[in-house]
Amino acid sequence: MPPLPAIAHLDADAFFVSCELALRPDLRGTKCAVGGRERGIISSASYEARACGVYTPMPTRRAVQVCPDLILLPHTSGLYSKVSRQMFDLCETVTPLVQRNSIDEGYMDLGPCGFGSTAEVAGRLMALQQRIWDELAIPVSFGLGSNKLIAQIASKLRKPRGFVVVEPGGEAEFLAPLPVGKLPGVGPKTEAALAGQGIRCVSDITALTEEALKAIFGDGWREMLATAKGEDARPVETEHEDAKSYSQQETFAQDVGDFAEIERIAKRMIDELLPAVRQDGKKVRTMTVRVRYPDFSQESHARTLSAATDLEAPFYPLVPELLRAAWRRRRPLRLVSVRFSGVEEGGGQLELFREAEEKRRRLAGVLDRLNAGGRAAVVRHGHQLKREQ
Repeated sequence: MPPLPAIAHLDADAFFVSCELALRPDLRGTKCAVGGRERGIISSASYEARACGVYTPMPTRRAVQVCPDLILLPHTSGLYSKVSRQMFDLCETVTPLVQRNSIDEGYMDLGPCGFGSTAEVAGRLMALQQRIWDELAIPVSFGLGSNKLIAQIASKLRKPRGFVVVEPGGEAEFLAPLPVGKLPGVGPKTEAALAGQGIRCVSDITALTEEALKAIFGDGWREMLATAKGEDARPVETEHEDAKSYSQQETFAQDVGDFAEIERIAKRMIDELLPAVRQDGKKVRTMTVRVRYPDFSQESHARTLSAATDLEAPFYPLVPELLRAAWRRRRPLRLVSVRFSGVEEGGGQLELFREAEEKRRRLAGVLDRLNAGGRAAVVRHGHQLKREQ
């Protein structure tokens, strides 16, 4: 039997907006975006808004200028991590080999599932795609191929609700006509620089001599050539990170250099992650902030509390400190992430301040329940709480 395309990449379409539209289906088809109303950035935009020039992470003020009828939606704290877990739980009904890569992207290995043909594999994934829509009202795109690289590129080609299959052996042919910007790691600046040297399509890379590859890509020429040919030996990593830690990251379509905006995004991630910690009956001790630059180099810094907690308040003041320590080069960033580790079972508490902490925990639980299904989200800002309409 010929080899089957067994690696799938799931990429949720405009995930944050899609989560909000699941609560507000009356807004489907409109120009809407998730972001701050005054000083802030757009973190997710509907495809209708994107058609008008709204993108992530455009400043909100600019977004309203380019799209005057844009509908701005506030973040619903706790919603995105909850929907993400539900989405990947559905993936595990198809195969246990699921890698939850980020809140809205992941890989699946269907090799051990005993499918007999490409049509059978594709049919099972299309059924999953429809089930995610039927049960969660979240549109997702799938790419199916022989490896993670091909599956990831394929999933992004026909969004929203795209489905692209690349048969084993057809990787190089699939990639050849694509713009080089479709390759992971090739951002707009690199793409423009390559175009200046006559390299616009992936096939232009594979046609270069070894000497030309070395001159253009330096020590990384072998990796770039392998990528252009569609070669990738990385396995799907099935160990759930959230068994040992809780993390969330955000990759920006355009680099962000505003410290206040990065700080706001990191604090929003705290609001997303701690409800999941409480839901699991856990506590965490360590918070790590990681930043990634456009050249894909990255740095991180961590702080550990004296006692584990499942509350947001002890971690908010650490954000600016950790961000400054990690963001030493102070160049615009491509990505920021927050990770909680040092996971402990909940329940045990210090006797001192037990009553006050329990009151805060009960309040946090109430907010979690409100945010799980409410249109008027209750969001946490530092040590204060603010209701957004």
